[in-house]
Amino acid sequence: MRLLYNIGIHTYNCLVSIAALKNNKAKLWKNGRKNWKTHLNTIPDNKRIFWFHCASLGEFEQGRPVIEAIKNQSPETFILITFYSPSGYEIRKKYEHADLIMYLPADTAKNASYFIDKVKPDAAFFVKYEFWFNYIQQLHKRNIHLYSISAIFRPNQLFFKAGAIWFRKHLSYFTHFFVQNNQSKTLLENLGLTQVTISGDTRYDRVYDIAKANERIPIAEEFSKNHFTIIAGSTWEPENEMLTQLANSTADNVRLIIAPHELHEKTYEKIENNTKGKVVRFSEASPESLINSKILIIDNIGLLSKLYRYGTIALIGGGFGKGIHNILEPAVYGLPVLFGPNYKKFHEAQTMVNKEIGFPFTDFATFEKIVSQFLNDTTYLNAKIKETTSFVDSQLGATNTIVKHIDI
Repeated sequence: MRLLYNIGIHTYNCLVSIAALKNNKAKLWKNGRKNWKTHLNTIPDNKRIFWFHCASLGEFEQGRPVIEAIKNQSPETFILITFYSPSGYEIRKKYEHADLIMYLPADTAKNASYFIDKVKPDAAFFVKYEFWFNYIQQLHKRNIHLYSISAIFRPNQLFFKAGAIWFRKHLSYFTHFFVQNNQSKTLLENLGLTQVTISGDTRYDRVYDIAKANERIPIAEEFSKNHFTIIAGSTWEPENEMLTQLANSTADNVRLIIAPHELHEKTYEKIENNTKGKVVRFSEASPESLINSKILIIDNIGLLSKLYRYGTIALIGGGFGKGIHNILEPAVYGLPVLFGPNYKKFHEAQTMVNKEIGFPFTDFATFEKIVSQFLNDTTYLNAKIKETTSFVDSQLGATNTIVKHIDI
């Protein structure tokens, strides 16, 4: 089975190399792994080393609270972070709490052996869905502690299918699993794995810290003041079309702040051209330009998580594509959260829908109906804000649960 797995890894690497000729993301993936051995020469021999691996940006945000808790308790610990995807590495390659950030070398047997021998981590942390079987085996052979944090398991995953004995064996090599929910714990225990703790999702701790920082954004504050304000985060074209349609049909006291997922001129122009009222871009905004404006477009990065404090409700994009983006960032401010129909693989979204504080919609009519209820029924709105706040408060503490189990 390992031979077949290694063949699969090598085949995938070849396909990425071919794709890199035309695809920029594949090119970043390939070029980012060049000379990876050179990076390892910067790792000291006289420090304790903790290695965190994250697939992409979302997983990094789950690992981040644990990294910062460790650095806070033990500043001398050397933190190595590896990313699989360019969308994680390129955004967080200068993260200040890590000592070395690099791409994860392809999971070949040779790479994994060299990497582990050179790094000599005292502990390794794989975040959420990450399972690279050669790395797992090499860590196990050297008796290095391996933790899975903010993990989530589902019955349809490979580990739980008939004949997946080889893959299941590697789960037994983990020192401990910190999982998000009871289903994950039960699935692992049914495999005979008892080193499992339900810790919850560390992202709640992360978004709570962001909210607690209380950073002001004066333009957004002025734009939203005394208005029913919808903060639309990481939106794609389907959501943007519905938002402009809503802007054209609602009263003047409704304002929209739209932060598109992709910062493209064509995206901004389409929103502007489809909106009857005044539209202002954040980069060009002034207090005077905001007067009588209907939409404020966020045309830069790094603001979204702080913008939600100025909202009445939130809409999160991605639900008409591969899946919704981060819904916890608005929820931590108590905002009821709306999103498209593709949310069911996200545990936090399903939980919020079940608790009636997450609101999926499938078309403009449904979207408009949900917004209208919040707009016209203040009692209902305030109740949902209170319920959302209570829910987030009840989910805090995953980071402390994990850190208490680790020898820092």
